[in-house]
Amino acid sequence: MRQTGDRPDRPDRRPVGPPACAPVILTVSTTASPLRAPARAGARRASRRSPTVHDPASRRTDRGALFVAKLPRLPKSKDRDPLAGDRLAVLTPRTIIAALLVIAGIALIVYYYFGIRPTDGFGSFNSDGKPNQPGGPAFLADLEGYNYLIGFIAMFLGLAISAHPSTPLGRGRGVVVGMLGCFLLGLLWICIFYIFLTGNDPKDIPIFNDLGQKNLFVGIGFMAVGFTFATRWE
Repeated sequence: MRQTGDRPDRPDRRPVGPPACAPVILTVSTTASPLRAPARAGARRASRRSPTVHDPASRRTDRGALFVAKLPRLPKSKDRDPLAGDRLAVLTPRTIIAALLVIAGIALIVYYYFGIRPTDGFGSFNSDGKPNQPGGPAFLADLEGYNYLIGFIAMFLGLAISAHPSTPLGRGRGVVVGMLGCFLLGLLWICIFYIFLTGNDPKDIPIFNDLGQKNLFVGIGFMAVGFTFATRWE
């Protein structure tokens, strides 16, 4: 006879394990995560709306890096160019020097041709069979054709010096006037040489007839100076 309450062991009985509700709780916990998505989205929106607080030390570091990356351009000091003066003035030291060089070069060339050079050039003879003597200072007469070289170099140097913003020819419309003027003058010089001084009947044009083939270098020199004005064209 079996007593009431006695439970004999059964070989097919499963051992006692965790409660059956545990998988249900785990399943509920994993499936309940989408229910928290609206709360997370609201937290993200709130974080976007809230102002970001930066560390003052980091701001100082960022400003220092920005200062190193982009340095402001310092204004050019007038002491670097003693000939510049006021850029809006007309008579600046640079303008005066450029004008003096151009005038001195032209004056030397004209004075040498009409005052020093013999009438028919060096090596010519007069009606008595004696060589023509040059006039003017002896040191200029000894230079002979080098007077042209000195005169044209002074002219070209004066024009090149004037191609600066501190002179009227180095800013605004003056740049166009100086550039086109030098280009046209050089082209005209070469054209006059080829048209009137070459061929079977060359003309006797002052200065041109004494330079000969060197007129080509003069024309090219004027064009080269024109490029100095072209660099100032804005």
